[in-house]
Amino acid sequence: PAPLVAGVRGRRRRDTVSKRIATKFANGLRRKLLGDGAPDTGCPLKLFRREDFLALPCFEGLHRFLPALFQHYHHALINLDVGNRPRLSGSSKYNNLNRALVGLYDMTGVIWLRRRTRVPRAPREV
Repeated sequence: PAPLVAGVRGRRRRDTVSKRIATKFANGLRRKLLGDGAPDTGCPLKLFRREDFLALPCFEGLHRFLPALFQHYHHALINLDVGNRPRLSGSSKYNNLNRALVGLYDMTGVIWLRRRTRVPRAPREV
C-alpha cells in the first residue's frame, strides 16, 4: 500500500503556553493509546492516494486520526518537516477545553473502530 505523508510543523509557532501544554499532553496521550508515532496530527498537510482514503471509515474528526487509521490498514507513515504559516485572518473557534473533549470522544471511536474492524494481513514477500 502507498504511504501516508504527513506534515510536521516547525517549532516557530507562536502558541500560548496553555495551548502548547494542551497540545503536548494530547499528542502524548494519542501516541500512547493509538501507537501511531505521529508527532503532529494537527498539521493540515496530508498526502495520500484518493482510493486509500475512500476505503477508510468516514466520521467527523477523521482528519485528526489519519496516521493511526492508515497504519491500521498497513500503510507506512512518512513525517515531513514543513514550515508553519501564521493565520492571515479570523480566529479559531476552539479553546483548550472543547478541543480536548471533541478529541477524546473521537479517539474513543477510533480505538473502537480499530478493535472492531477486520483488516486483511499485510502482504509479505515469499
